[in-house]
Amino acid sequence: MPATVVVGAQWGDEGKGKITDHMAESADFVVRYQGGNNAGHTIVVGDERFALTLIPSGVLNPTVTPVIGNGCVIDPAVLITEMETLRSRGIDPDGVRISNNAHLIMPYHRKLDAVMERYLGRQQIGTTKRGIGPAYTDKFSRQGIRVQDLFDPKIFREKLEVALREKNLLLTKAYNQLPMEIGTIADEYLDMAEHIKPHVTDTSQLVWNALRDDKYVLFEGAQGTLLDIDHGTYPFVTSSSPTAGGVCAGIGIGPMEVGRVVGVAKAYISRVGSGPFPTELDDEVGERMVEKGGEFGTVTGRRRRCGWLDTVALRYAVRINGISEIAFTKIDVLSSFPTLKVAVGYRSGDETYDEFPRQQRVLYDCEPVYEEVEGWSEDISGIREYDDLPPQARNYIEFVEKLVGVPIATVSVGPARSATIAK
Repeated sequence: MPATVVVGAQWGDEGKGKITDHMAESADFVVRYQGGNNAGHTIVVGDERFALTLIPSGVLNPTVTPVIGNGCVIDPAVLITEMETLRSRGIDPDGVRISNNAHLIMPYHRKLDAVMERYLGRQQIGTTKRGIGPAYTDKFSRQGIRVQDLFDPKIFREKLEVALREKNLLLTKAYNQLPMEIGTIADEYLDMAEHIKPHVTDTSQLVWNALRDDKYVLFEGAQGTLLDIDHGTYPFVTSSSPTAGGVCAGIGIGPMEVGRVVGVAKAYISRVGSGPFPTELDDEVGERMVEKGGEFGTVTGRRRRCGWLDTVALRYAVRINGISEIAFTKIDVLSSFPTLKVAVGYRSGDETYDEFPRQQRVLYDCEPVYEEVEGWSEDISGIREYDDLPPQARNYIEFVEKLVGVPIATVSVGPARSATIAK
C-alpha cells in the first residue's frame, strides 16, 4: 500500500497533529521524518488535551506503531519525559521506535542556540532555543553525535570530547560563556541511553518491511512548507525539510513509495517568530483571530501573527509538495466575520504576482490583492455533515478550492476528533 504524507501547507501551526491523529485511526505506522522538539502538535481526545513535541501523533491510537526517523534530531531528556507523561495519562509509549541514525541534541546545542539568537539582536530568526539549528549544523558538518553512539561509551566520549573542544572555544571566546564539562554530559547521556535502548532500531528497514507487508504508513511532517530550509522564507525557516520531499531522506525510502500527499491549511493563516507575512493583520481583526483560534504556540506559548488566507502561498505549497488534497482546518474561527478576504495575488510597485515571488524582498514590500466573499454568523463547531454547513461557508471552501487547484477533502470545525467533516 503506498504511503500517505501529511504536510503543513503554510508556516506551521495548521493543525497537522489533529489531522494526523484523525487519519491514524486506520493507520498501522505513523512516522515523523524531520524536526525536533521545536514542533508542537496539540490533540484533543474527549475532554483531554495532549501536547506532543517529538513523539508522532499516532501514539494516541493503540494499534499504531509511532516511529521517529533518522531525519529528526532528538533531545533524549525531552523524549523520555514525553514518554513518561504519556504513560502517566494512560497512553502506552512502549511501541515507539527511534532511528539509530537520528542525531542527538546536546546541551551545547541548546546553549549556542540561545546565545546566538540573542547576539543577532533585531535580526533574530525567532528560534525556539531548543538547540535544533545547531544540532542540524553539526549533522551537516559531519560533527554530530547519533543515537547509535550512545551504545558505545568509548566512541561517545571520544566524539563528545572533540565536539566540546570546539564548542567551548566558541562559548568562552565568542560569547563570554562558561565552558561545559565533558564528564557531566557523558554521565547524563549514557544514563539516558539505557531508557531509550529498547526503542532504538533501523527504522528505514522497519518502514520498508511495513510497506512490503501492505501496511498503512502515515508520514507526519513538523512545521510547514514556508518554513522549509530550501523552499521557505529563508532565513526565517527551520533547519530541516518539512516538505513531502523530506520523507525520502528523513526515513530512507524511495519516492515511488508515496502515493498521497495531504496538505493541511488553516482557513486563515498564521506564523510565529520573525519573517515576511504579506497578509498579516495588525488590527482588531487579527486580534480576534488570535483570541478565537487560541493562536499561541504549543511549544513556546508565543503569540502567533494572524492574517487572511493567502492562496498565492497555498498554491506554492501545492506545487512544492505535490499535494493531492487539502485538509482545511479552523474554519469555525471565521464564524461571525461578515466579510472574508482571500489573497489571490501580490502587488509590488508596478508588478503583480500570482505566483510566489522568487525575490524575498517582494514579500516584505508587497500589498496583497484581495477578493472578498460573504461570511456567516452561525456557530458551525457542532456541524458534522458538509451539506449542513451554512451556504456561505461552503462557498468559501469551494472558492478556495478553485483558486488552489486541488480538492479540499476534509474540513475541521473544531479541535475534537469528531469535529472533522469529510467533504
